Amino acid sequence: MGDDNECRTAEARCMETTSVLDHHRLTAFEAPPDRSTFRGEIPPAASRAAVRSAGRRRFIRPTALVAAAGTAATLAFDRVGAVLVVVLFVLVVPFEKLFPRHRKKLRREALGTDIAYALVSTPLGAIGVAVGLAFAVASFAWLPGLALRPIVGLLPGGLQAIVGLVLFDIAIYWAHRWAHEVPFLWRFHSIHHSTRHLDWISGFRNHPFDGAFFFPAFVLLLAAGFSPEFSGALAVVQFLAGLFAHANVRWRLRPLHKIVITPEFHHWHHADETAAINKNYSVFLPAWDLLFGTYYMPADRRPTVYGVSAPTPTGIVAQLWHPLRGLRNPAWMLRHPWRGARSLAAMLRRGGRQMIATMRRPDRRHPGSYTA
Repeated sequence: MGDDNECRTAEARCMETTSVLDHHRLTAFEAPPDRSTFRGEIPPAASRAAVRSAGRRRFIRPTALVAAAGTAATLAFDRVGAVLVVVLFVLVVPFEKLFPRHRKKLRREALGTDIAYALVSTPLGAIGVAVGLAFAVASFAWLPGLALRPIVGLLPGGLQAIVGLVLFDIAIYWAHRWAHEVPFLWRFHSIHHSTRHLDWISGFRNHPFDGAFFFPAFVLLLAAGFSPEFSGALAVVQFLAGLFAHANVRWRLRPLHKIVITPEFHHWHHADETAAINKNYSVFLPAWDLLFGTYYMPADRRPTVYGVSAPTPTGIVAQLWHPLRGLRNPAWMLRHPWRGARSLAAMLRRGGRQMIATMRRPDRRHPGSYTA
């Protein structure tokens, strides 16, 4: 009799768990919750420490393999990029040592992770380009570009370049801002902000999907009639300016604060302080932050703490995988095309509403850590 009661109790619990799972609202990019969470199974602290230690050991070999494979790909297909890393190291590091903002050892914490990102920048960039092109087409950013094309064609060369720079910069401003204030986009962009030591090499720490979300700005320029060479040159300048903005140098460059971005400007963007969160989004011209109320440059102090409050794993492999945790496997959409299309449409509508809300009522906080 006791066994029958236990069986019925177990069956009831199973049915309750199944019911909860069936009624849980999932999107195309959200995986079902772990069933162990319904059983309240929480490992003791010692077990969690052992799991973390085992995880770190497990990622040592994959990290080395990824870095080696990425370096080989970079040397094979983009030797200019590999040489550029070496040249930047030779040029920038001496200035960081002679005029340091924060004194630190040459082999500072997580340096290996940031170097790994630099070494695999070519294959990661290729992934970002592939995803970015698809995202740019789906974003319809080319529609306003087509509308501007007749006007751009009438402009003389010099004025056309200035207009192109302004269009690119304001588009990147909003793309960057949405990457912070839309939770789905922040899960990828947070990898770039996870570094707690800001210097030139930390500028390479980027998830390839994060870079994809900035592609609509380039498609806007191309659709508006600007040449691929001009758009590509802006991309190169943006990359180099970004590395300089991350540099660990103590130069304030006060006269330039409201004219062009400086390391002081961008270091506040990375500061892990309440007042500085979601500030200083501009890539070239701080005018957009001044115009839209996100400019932050206190005169009496400087940023000292960087990073994000949410825990982020160490190592390039773990960090590349981290934003994907909890997302639906793309194969699920192939197996369930109708449900997948509906969930995708719902996610896009929600993201669109969040973007519009950001433009109307800017949220000054980080969206917080996502559920993975």
